[in-house]
Amino acid sequence: NQFMASVVQSWKLLSVVTKRAFSTVLLSKIGPVLRPRYSTDFRSKFGRHFSAANMADGERTALVILAEGAEEMETVISVDVMRRGGIKVTLAGLAGTDPVKCSRDVVICPDTSLDEARKHGPYDVVVLPGGLGGAKNLANSPKVKEVLQEQEGKGSLVAAVCAGPTALVSHGIGKGKTVTSHPSVQKVMEEAGHPYTEARVSRDGHIITSRGPGTCFEFALQIVETLRGKEVADKLVPPMLVKL
Repeated sequence: NQFMASVVQSWKLLSVVTKRAFSTVLLSKIGPVLRPRYSTDFRSKFGRHFSAANMADGERTALVILAEGAEEMETVISVDVMRRGGIKVTLAGLAGTDPVKCSRDVVICPDTSLDEARKHGPYDVVVLPGGLGGAKNLANSPKVKEVLQEQEGKGSLVAAVCAGPTALVSHGIGKGKTVTSHPSVQKVMEEAGHPYTEARVSRDGHIITSRGPGTCFEFALQIVETLRGKEVADKLVPPMLVKL
């Protein structure tokens, strides 16, 4: 009996040691995976988010400017696809950090204000969603003009969709570049001297333009391809069931 009790006690001790050793090894392997990483490009109450971009070295960054009256599909699809592509996206409210009412009454909360976002630049791409009201606000904003002029001065990407390209005209950005847009503002672009194409997405140098909500997946994928490469962009297509 004394011998059996000794065996049982030894077995229990071995089990405890083994479990502790296994737990330590397991935690060291999965700990980095379980530990969330947060964006640090802004400090607003809406600023924390999970993103594959936060885990990448040499990450690419995008600034999406959200104005009242913006087209909500163009805003959300662009942000979503770029984040899927490993780009750290900051959605900045033109008027501040308050929720923004979009063209179809969808309300979107920006990550931060444009003023705050500018402190954390520069960005690899500045994106202008469309929507007639939103585009008008972008076109009339001195802050947007400054951002776009700084972006063009560095030779960095500027991307605009739908009526968004009219803000390029207002601020003198991409002069002479071939563009596309929503058909309703084609005349504005042509009268400003831009060669015009009806392609769903157009890229001419540092200017990327597109036509509307239905072309926004291609628009955002073009941005991802330009900043992260074609292989990264192509891998995004099957999981989203996008038909190109």
